[in-house]
Amino acid sequence: MPHRPYCLLLALLPLAATAAPLELEDCRISAGPGFAGIKARCGTLTRPLNPDEPDAGAIELHVAVVPALDLTPAPDPVVPLAGGPGQGAVQFYSAYAGAFEPLRRQRDILLVDQRGTGASARMDCPIDDDIVEGEYSIELTIEYTKGCLESLPHDPRWFTTSVAVRDLEAVREALGYASLNLYGVSYGTRVAQHYARRYPATTRTVTLDGVVPPQIALGPEIATESQRAVESIFSRCADDPACAEHFPGIADDFRALTARLRESPVLVDVPHPNTGRLETLSFGSAEFAGAVRLLAYRPETIALLPLLVHEAAVGNFVPLAAQYRMTSLAMADALALGMHNAIMCTEDAPYYDAAIDRDGIAATYMGLFQLNALEAICSVWPAGPIDPGFRSPLEGDTPVLLLSGDADPITPPRYAELAAVHLDDAALLVGRHQGHGQIAVGCTSRLVAAFVDAASAADLDAGCLERSFVMPFFIDFSGPAP
Repeated sequence: MPHRPYCLLLALLPLAATAAPLELEDCRISAGPGFAGIKARCGTLTRPLNPDEPDAGAIELHVAVVPALDLTPAPDPVVPLAGGPGQGAVQFYSAYAGAFEPLRRQRDILLVDQRGTGASARMDCPIDDDIVEGEYSIELTIEYTKGCLESLPHDPRWFTTSVAVRDLEAVREALGYASLNLYGVSYGTRVAQHYARRYPATTRTVTLDGVVPPQIALGPEIATESQRAVESIFSRCADDPACAEHFPGIADDFRALTARLRESPVLVDVPHPNTGRLETLSFGSAEFAGAVRLLAYRPETIALLPLLVHEAAVGNFVPLAAQYRMTSLAMADALALGMHNAIMCTEDAPYYDAAIDRDGIAATYMGLFQLNALEAICSVWPAGPIDPGFRSPLEGDTPVLLLSGDADPITPPRYAELAAVHLDDAALLVGRHQGHGQIAVGCTSRLVAAFVDAASAADLDAGCLERSFVMPFFIDFSGPAP
């Protein structure tokens, strides 16, 4: 659809102010079945499907507030924005609630499942997640994508970031909060930056964790950045006496495995993570790439990677295949694929450079699987609205704290540097040997709380980050060397 001039977009903002106050009731939230519940206050806010046409259908947003520990809290809550794209904020926060406790001492935690995720008009579809890794042919991927579109409950065009930030502002107004302290992780950093761009007057602070800069279209660099991260892991193993002793030549083993599985998959009997029943899994290059990519995200799983690669190299594929099975099921439960596609096919794929280095991507362990699949999906997926200036870096004096890990396989520290080029009050903290997402690492949560309290990125004492624990490499399934 044609883009409206920005002045007309801004003229629509007062519509949310006419909404009735949002009523909240006692509830419990959690990260999913089997997880402990967290006391909260929950409610539902009705929003137009298309904010520019309030009479053309509506959706309901799921909202939860975890009250501050202080009985007289600050008037500006902390707003966690989840990644994916496709994960709900309630589920994300519930999984990492402990890391947000320093922030909750003086401030409410405001959770809004972004439209299309969680309990907010979830946009999911029964597509085998292997499509995302390119297991199927392009033709079959397109066929499944068309089936996904037909099964969705709402028009996917209205599930973009540009629409979602208007929802968040409507929630703020309905609850009467003066301003917001935004915390975004991964894709959530994109949401945080765009809210701050569109609503600077009600953005008090912004914390970006695993930064997606507006200038970068996600997709083409995923494989090359992950390859870089994996090579760095193996280089660190070679410099570690215990790891080098137990897994000599691990980088060569990895390359050999990549080549072998591209030739043909292996059949592996693995227990189902939920039932324990043995299942026969065809474990090929796509499954291998999926397992390795997610293992490289966090220090705890990075510590396992040399061991699991070594075991596969000597013929024991069960641990690596089981890891793939667990993570693929967890992602299928956490991510709403329809919302994921709505974001990628509006905000990323249309901006891929025609000069993409496909040979370089093909040479990575991930290969062209994911990129080809995304391009196939987006060839039939309808694009939604995107605001003017959406792909420009955030500017101004809003306090911004940027967090990166130097071992991050998808959003490296240079991405944070790109996002910070026009920020007047910003600081970038980089965790050594840390992966994707820093909020739960060492003293990071206390640093974020200090930043939010001060509403300034100046004078943060980040010396404690140097003492952050990094999981040693596992030399066998008993754990690291003593």
